[in-house]
Amino acid sequence: MKIKVENKPRIEKILRPFQRFFITQASGGIVLLVCAVVAIVWANSPWGEYYDKIWHIDFTIGFKDFILTQSLHYWINDGLMAIFFFVVGLEIKRELIVGELSSFKKAALPIAAAIGGMLVPAAIYSALNYGSDSISGWGIPMATDIAFAVGIIALFGNRIPLGLKVFLTALAIVDDLGAVLVIAIFYTSDLYLTSLLIGGIIFIALIVCNRLHIRHPIVYLILGIGLWFAFLYSGVHATIAGVIAAFTIPAKARINSKKYVEEGKEIFKELELPGNIGEDVPATKEFNSAVFHLESISHKVLSPMHRLEHKLTYWVAFFIMPIFALVNAGLKIESELLSNIFNPISLGIILGLIAGKQIGILLFSWLSIKLKIAELPAGATWNKLHGISAVAGIGFTMSLFIAGLAFDNILYLQEAKLGILIASALSGIIGAVILKLGKDHKPA
Repeated sequence: MKIKVENKPRIEKILRPFQRFFITQASGGIVLLVCAVVAIVWANSPWGEYYDKIWHIDFTIGFKDFILTQSLHYWINDGLMAIFFFVVGLEIKRELIVGELSSFKKAALPIAAAIGGMLVPAAIYSALNYGSDSISGWGIPMATDIAFAVGIIALFGNRIPLGLKVFLTALAIVDDLGAVLVIAIFYTSDLYLTSLLIGGIIFIALIVCNRLHIRHPIVYLILGIGLWFAFLYSGVHATIAGVIAAFTIPAKARINSKKYVEEGKEIFKELELPGNIGEDVPATKEFNSAVFHLESISHKVLSPMHRLEHKLTYWVAFFIMPIFALVNAGLKIESELLSNIFNPISLGIILGLIAGKQIGILLFSWLSIKLKIAELPAGATWNKLHGISAVAGIGFTMSLFIAGLAFDNILYLQEAKLGILIASALSGIIGAVILKLGKDHKPA
């Protein structure tokens, strides 16, 4: 009995990991939407008073003299979201090493588009809030929620070229990198040098572990938790520790893919020996030994970076981000808030995410193509790119996160949430309509 191996086109084999990632993000977007709706309904229900109370219940971790007591809201936004940022860091590292950002030719278009998609929205918000203390929210409309954006694109199936799906994912990852830098640089409180020094020492220890080829995740987990605590007391937002730790995770496998395939073929030859296989044939000692050998080399061919990203992506998509949405999306919709919908904060976010994202992404994409720095992905047209740019205006998760850092004033935060929810909903609808009804125009 021979094991039939299906021959797949090389390009399909290369893109298979991306396709799995895309499907995960799309499914996660649905769960995220459900949790956001639940949060809004809950906040406006007769039980709305419990919405805020439950998230502000104190929760304590630690032992003896080392105890940290904070609200559930805090542990979710600063604790669980550190894992979200850790996965973001892994995604960025992967894209820089082997993905769409691994070469200038691949990276030029999504980087240019992402820069435009961050600068123009920030400029629009800043213009509307200039001279006011609400100017601190300029980073809110810069964000793109990859889960929601990918979820909208997934509705169109094969009508959207795979190259554009890859473009959107790469754009969102560059956008995430920009958001991380903005948070680290501009949304940092007073710095405490002692804690920063401790964080720096732990970071160096993580790098040393990488250089010594230490691969066990428990080592990086312990040092990563230490880095998180150091950042927590340093003034730099603690979630940044997740991104920094991610860049120290080993990206090199113990054996290369060529050796894995060669050894795999030899193992399958052993498995196919007479007496080893059959419907009613019990597993022999030799058969089990070959299987364990295959399991061992399968583990070695995957780097710690790829294994961690694969395992944590599901937790982030289906647990951490939905919980974050449930905690942060609850907006009590009152007549006073709605009557003031065109306040500078809400309007700046709405125009920034809807108009700013489209203008910025299209303008910078057009410039990079005209300057022959980049080219449109295969099968892409300007209409489809326009639709993608509109969908990129779904800020949601990262926008809500930055809003929480930008505003201590509850009214400002409520106005920001209103703007984020309206802009994200409209961006998704506008993008879907453009992709469905618009006429395709080939690039000039």
